[in-house]
Amino acid sequence: MTASQDQGPAPDSTPDMPLIEHLLELRNRLLKMVLAVLLCFAVAYPFANTLYLWLSEPLRALLPAGQTMIATDVTSPFFAPLKLALVVSVFTAIPVILYQLWRFIAPGLYAHEKRLAFPLLFTSVLLFYAGAAFAYLVVFPLVFAFFTAVGPEGILSLPDINSYLNFVLKMFFAFGVAFEIPIATVLLVLAGLTTPEALARKRPYVVVGCFVVGMLLTPPDVISQTLLAVPMWVLFEIGVLFSRLARRQAREDTEPTEP
Repeated sequence: MTASQDQGPAPDSTPDMPLIEHLLELRNRLLKMVLAVLLCFAVAYPFANTLYLWLSEPLRALLPAGQTMIATDVTSPFFAPLKLALVVSVFTAIPVILYQLWRFIAPGLYAHEKRLAFPLLFTSVLLFYAGAAFAYLVVFPLVFAFFTAVGPEGILSLPDINSYLNFVLKMFFAFGVAFEIPIATVLLVLAGLTTPEALARKRPYVVVGCFVVGMLLTPPDVISQTLLAVPMWVLFEIGVLFSRLARRQAREDTEPTEP
């Protein structure tokens, strides 16, 4: 048997499945995703206020003695922790959501595509979590220290809890997506849209683009822009390296071998 005979879909695939059955399968997967988010929300909601205190700790630790955060809207003390609990539930359920997507599309993939798709899917989850952790542990203390130190003399800083939540969620999303650059680079190379050599030649433009993206996705200060742009550039270099390895592995999988 040759390696080329192993390139067909897996035995459990159903390429001739009617459209209705595909839609029913998709509905079942979506229901499982929603159920996973609801279960996580049921667990997280009783701790919503505690989660908000933990999330706001990087800013509250830098406020002067006697100052605290405020709620400028009547409904903010209720909806801000509720929103945070829902976002935490979605973040927690991401592995289940991606697994259900994988189970839906896996039967239609070739064997060598499965060997590449699952590691990419698993790595993308880890990289997104790593980006959010980097934002919380490294970026937030530096950015908030900058903001609280540059205010005009005599101005009392009383951050609003809802505005703060929107700000940190935006930062989590920006850094989580930015950390997906290696995955995007590998997928572009595997799809044949570019090559590692072409990406390497565009390195100066990529560096400039990283700082432009950092300027657009972060607050208007040099610290947060640099803290996003530099990791994006490093992750781009990692993506170029792994795209070479992935392309080599894909070629080995698709080349027929002797019996």
